Amino acid sequence: MTDATPPTLGHWIAGAETPGATDRTAPVYDPALGVVTKNVALASQEDVDAAVASAKAAFPAWAETPLARRTAIMFRFRELLNERKGELAEIITSEHGKVIDDALGEIARGQEVVEFACGLAAHLKGEHSSQVSTGVDVHSVPSPLGVVGIISPFNFPAMVPMWFFPIAIAAGNAVVLKPSEKDPSAANWLAALWKEAGLPDGIFTVLHGDKVAVDGLLTHPDVEAISFVGSTPIAQYVYETGTARGKRVQALGGAKNHMLVLPDADLDLVADSAINAGFGSAGERCMAISVVVAVGDSADALIPKITERMATLKVGDGRRSCDMGPLVTEVHRDKVAGYIATAAEDGADVVVDGRGISVDGDPNGFWLGPTLIDKVPTTSAVYTEEIFGPVLSVVRVDTFEDGVELINSGAFGNGTAIFTNDGGAARRFQREIQVGMVGVNVPIPVPVAAFSFGGWKASLFGDSRAHGAEGIRFFTRLKVITTRWLDPSHGGINLGFPVTD
Repeated sequence: MTDATPPTLGHWIAGAETPGATDRTAPVYDPALGVVTKNVALASQEDVDAAVASAKAAFPAWAETPLARRTAIMFRFRELLNERKGELAEIITSEHGKVIDDALGEIARGQEVVEFACGLAAHLKGEHSSQVSTGVDVHSVPSPLGVVGIISPFNFPAMVPMWFFPIAIAAGNAVVLKPSEKDPSAANWLAALWKEAGLPDGIFTVLHGDKVAVDGLLTHPDVEAISFVGSTPIAQYVYETGTARGKRVQALGGAKNHMLVLPDADLDLVADSAINAGFGSAGERCMAISVVVAVGDSADALIPKITERMATLKVGDGRRSCDMGPLVTEVHRDKVAGYIATAAEDGADVVVDGRGISVDGDPNGFWLGPTLIDKVPTTSAVYTEEIFGPVLSVVRVDTFEDGVELINSGAFGNGTAIFTNDGGAARRFQREIQVGMVGVNVPIPVPVAAFSFGGWKASLFGDSRAHGAEGIRFFTRLKVITTRWLDPSHGGINLGFPVTD
């Protein structure tokens, strides 16, 4: 007879999995089966203190570790991750629900930041000015902060943490990662991989939990910085709470990304892009295209093309070579499905309804099929709110100018795209649009790791974006050193204020 009680995933503190100080746990589901596969420990303040204390104790030695040694560990982690990415993809699919190929794509994008961080010797160079005054030189040294916290969302349990921790660790910091309690296992897997790569215990810590863990990191006096990705209301809360306590904060919030389609666009390319950007990862990504803004009569020809492609999509268990998997939880599935009903009530035309779809998977999974809604009023919650699911809305406008004005009037400014064969229109769009990441005939304009990721307006709080040059600056602080080495002929005393000659 087997024990029916699911196992409990503990924190990762001081180089080993550690049970929580209390018996508080949360269930972790396989969303394609609708069953609990494990529980995850939810941190108490005692757990927060233990995690931060372990990181703080490990930090000084890591900060003093030579760059050559840190670089070797980064490269070893990169090689191990590349060798075993299939294992991590299976873990992600089993807890998030996205298909295996999508999970592998997520890992590949995170791996870009690891590879960027492998060049830390080039990124961590300061500046030097010689002879700024008689016998005086000045140079700057980028120094690590100390213990830094990362609070990441459920939709990318590997990629989003990897936007931050490779750079933080390469720069000499100690990281405490608080992953989503919905799909927590990827974080522990990454922690074990870091240990195998040779990272000292305490430099990468995983603290599982809910609001207690979040608030514990935001208010802990030994945490110097916080990196967060999630919904806009929580991003604002994280930013305000952390900065009020003197911490550096990267807080990336929500999105409502538009694709502007001009009449001269290649509509086959547009339809393919709308499918990929709207329904990949079941729409559960901050860079998903959720609104197609069709100029003139372009929607009349475009909607049949999108509908035709939607009919070919196979929805089901991500381990069965399907195109789209389930949503992460039953509660979230029901919330997204509610938007479809709202659209109909608001007078929109539900062209393809994903509710009640037939799937290649267990009937108890958290299923919702791709949904296409035309003629969506811009006053409807379907348009104004971030749905975070496989719902693609079409809004019709008369002119290019109307489309730009519509996009710019929104509360969010994360990503957008224009589809056209008119270079002048594309250039004008790039200059006039008030959004942080822009694609031209590219539906999901996520920049490569050498550039920084982040939006404008309610999609970003503060002034620091993820990875790239801004990531390096965020996880370091400059120390500026002025030196004078006296010539042997020097003599005498001068009590005056130093001046330049």
